Amino acid sequence: MTQTAPVRPYVRGEAEGDTLWFLGNLVTIKTTGAETRGRLTVAEFVNPPGFAAPLHRHLKEDELFYLLSGTARFRCDGEDLSARPGDLVFLPVGLAHTFTVGPDEPLRVLQITTPSGFEDFAATVGEPARERRLPTPAPVDPTVLGHAAAQHAIEILGPPPAE
Repeated sequence: MTQTAPVRPYVRGEAEGDTLWFLGNLVTIKTTGAETRGRLTVAEFVNPPGFAAPLHRHLKEDELFYLLSGTARFRCDGEDLSARPGDLVFLPVGLAHTFTVGPDEPLRVLQITTPSGFEDFAATVGEPARERRLPTPAPVDPTVLGHAAAQHAIEILGPPPAE
């Protein structure tokens, strides 16, 4: 029988956590599956104004977003959900969804996925951030993104919405 290390309490400070540049966003991984017995991942995202995620669905994870600053419009399973600071958005496993960041300021959000694993997808697609700031905009190769998503039980269903 394999034994796992016990999970211990900790505090991860505001500027702590591994940082990635992921799809034009700054992502700070706050807790991982290795630290939660595979139960959840928490990542702080900073998305630039106007950023839009491709239409996709998670085949294993529920996804929650807690907005810290900025606004976003989420679309999930035919529902249009507008969110602002202090709002929590729940996107159930298996439902197609996307979101668009408001045009006036970056979106700062805690993304919680359960069970864990999203951190592995972000690390596969992203790169270590050289500075704690938004990356310089760069094109995303949809073939590479689709292949990485499939490896991590995420289906890319279409491009980001046109606003």
